[in-house]
Amino acid sequence: MRFFLSLLILAGSLTAYGAEKNVIFIITDDESPTLGCYGDPVAKTPAIDEIAADGTVFLNAFATTASCSASRSVVMSGLHNHLNGQYGHQHSYHKFASFLDVVSYSLPRVMANAGYRTGHIGKYHVAPEEVYHYEHYMKGEARNPVQMANASKEFITAESDKPFFLYYATSDPHRGGGKDETSERELKPDLFGNKPNDGSHKGVDEVFYDPAEVVIPHFLTDTPETREELAQYYQSISRVDQGVARLVEILKEADLYDKTMIVFTADHGMAFAGGKTTVYEGGLRVPFVVRNPYEPNRGVKHNGMISHVDIAPSLLDFGGGLDPKTNRPKDFVDPKEYWKGKPYAAKENRGPRGGIKSYHGKSWLPILGKPNAEHWETIFASHTFHEIQMYYPMRVVRDREYKLIWNIAHPLPYPFASDLWVASSFQAQYQQSLDAPYGQKTVGEYIHRPQFELFKIDEDPYESKNLASDPAHRDALVKMQEKLKEFQKEMKDPWIMKWEYE
Repeated sequence: MRFFLSLLILAGSLTAYGAEKNVIFIITDDESPTLGCYGDPVAKTPAIDEIAADGTVFLNAFATTASCSASRSVVMSGLHNHLNGQYGHQHSYHKFASFLDVVSYSLPRVMANAGYRTGHIGKYHVAPEEVYHYEHYMKGEARNPVQMANASKEFITAESDKPFFLYYATSDPHRGGGKDETSERELKPDLFGNKPNDGSHKGVDEVFYDPAEVVIPHFLTDTPETREELAQYYQSISRVDQGVARLVEILKEADLYDKTMIVFTADHGMAFAGGKTTVYEGGLRVPFVVRNPYEPNRGVKHNGMISHVDIAPSLLDFGGGLDPKTNRPKDFVDPKEYWKGKPYAAKENRGPRGGIKSYHGKSWLPILGKPNAEHWETIFASHTFHEIQMYYPMRVVRDREYKLIWNIAHPLPYPFASDLWVASSFQAQYQQSLDAPYGQKTVGEYIHRPQFELFKIDEDPYESKNLASDPAHRDALVKMQEKLKEFQKEMKDPWIMKWEYE
């Protein structure tokens, strides 16, 4: 009788305390590393900073593309856009989508196959749903991260012997919500999702910032208009932080905090011209914080270069579902078998010729506690579309010493995302003249770009001096071009033909 009572008590304990190795993956919308844990002296982000102090902060984390849907398809597939098929926005007339055969690598699919309960809340922005399918979709106010956390509580604390994987995607700090009409300036700042007239989202203790105190990134110009917009942006990231705080509170109340890995990142850099939709550092550098409760070495500032293609294999590795020899799921689902009998997929262009052999990224799990461990020697990035009318393909190769940008459509003026074009921070300079300063460039230089941009990135982290035409760096230019060609060939990038035909 005592034996059976002990079993009942043990079973009750397991139910109450939940399964091991849960995952909460937090991805924000248009956020640069403007966090206290990255040394930002202004940002009030105590919850994220606390996770960072007990985890790993990657100082050199990069998106593969600074466009929303395109970036999220990489995050959810572990595959570069050239082989996952999603080059631009998913919604409305933009109509980009991933190849159907990505179903074999899709993050929610492989986590479910590894024994996880999968849940999604907030921004989705990829297609097709059949490929990126979650078992549970929760309704959340994507501009209210606290409400999103509360709406996730039932999923997080559900009685189950399965661990959970929660994909938590805010719409903050994306632009939106109108203009701040209280501004005395003719060009008024975007609200970045904040309530007008210093209002507050329900359950959020809004943090307001003084425009005079904000930090001006190197790719922006210090003007009153820029400062006003940055103050709104910072308010939005502080709201995200409160959502993170609530998630942590829910985990601790359920005794799950030390059984859950938390990953915090953004799809790409901040929504300012010079950040989002560019392949400059302001567009590609992202915050990346990981707290793995099973990693003994915490409080790490990591120097390794990591990429968004690493996310899917890393989370799957944490869940025990990654085959390290093939770098694909242990329980690999043959796409031919998956789509067999589904008539709507029979004649589709399901993926690249030759198929998809493995993840493009690799797991960073083994290096979390090793601050000087190398991960990638070279990072690749690209951009082709944001909105459908924004054709401007760019390809990037970057190592510790040099960074090369190939502006494939360089004879065209650089096309702006609609919300960045109307931004007061940009228009204040544009309306002066093409010679007006904008970050490290003039407005005219920002709009009209050369075919190649080569930067000695270890000495010039702000990308202020283009060395592509400098004879002293000719060997470096050729070396980086060859690296880029090899990458494009490996990725079956259609734009590789431009080397030969233009």
